[in-house]
Order: sequence, then C-alpha cells, then structure tokens
Amino acid sequence: MPHVLDVRFSSALTTLLLLAAAAEEGPPVMSSAQLAERLGTNPSLVRKLLSSLAKAGLVESVMGRAGGTKLARPPQDIPLAEVYLCAVGDKPLWTCRPETEHECLVSTHAAGYFERLTERAEQAVLTTLRGQTLADALREIRCSGHSRPRLNH
Repeated sequence: MPHVLDVRFSSALTTLLLLAAAAEEGPPVMSSAQLAERLGTNPSLVRKLLSSLAKAGLVESVMGRAGGTKLARPPQDIPLAEVYLCAVGDKPLWTCRPETEHECLVSTHAAGYFERLTERAEQAVLTTLRGQTLADALREIRCSGHSRPRLNH
C-alpha cells in the first residue's frame, strides 16, 4: 500500500505565502476560490484550512463585496514554527510500527527508541522553523533565481 505524504504544513505555508505576496502586491485580500486555484485544490478544502489558520490568529476574514482572507499579522511576525504547529497539531512527525512480540533485544526496545528518535527529530524541525518567518520564506522564494510572476487577482 503506497504511503501518502502529509501536505497540511506545505498547504498552510503556501496559503500564507500567497497572502503575504498579495499584501505586498495588492490587493491584500484573496478569496478561497483564488487560493484554491493557486493551490490546485477545491475551495471547501481551503476554507477548512483557513478556519484552522484563523483560530491560530494567522489570518482574518474581510467581509463585504471585495471580501476574503488576509494575513492577521505582518509576515515578519509569523514564525514558520507557528504555521507548522497550527497545521499538524499534535500529530507526530513519524508513526512507529505496531509493536510485535518481545522476543529479542530489538523487538523489545525498538518502539521506545523510535519514539525518542521521533521526539528529537520533531525538536530539530521546530528549532529550524522557529528561526524563520513567513517574510524570510517569501524573500528566499523571490531570491531563488526564478522569474517573479505577479499574482494578478
């Protein structure tokens, strides 16, 4: 059975990057349909994602005819660790294989080892993400050497 990679963090980060670029290029508000088009998904999934991001205080809704969603804070005030934690919640980075009968040293201790390894890896991920903001990510994308197309809502 093929494994599907979890795309919650990359989806949340891409959504916030789109909103950060829109804030700079104008207009700063994007609809769920616009975001869905750029993410290659449907608007209902984007609305669900936006709901989680709003609860975390990362985005806010703008009502009215030109309404939609915008960043709730400046990009330099949004650490990527906050985006990650909002997107994945308390789901571990990796899942351990189900325990088997404890017949040898490895089968007796592998699950505990894997749990500790996962915790160390998760802390390394969070340390890396705490050191970067949404503004840093957008700047790195823009400096990647690729052409910079405008959003053109």
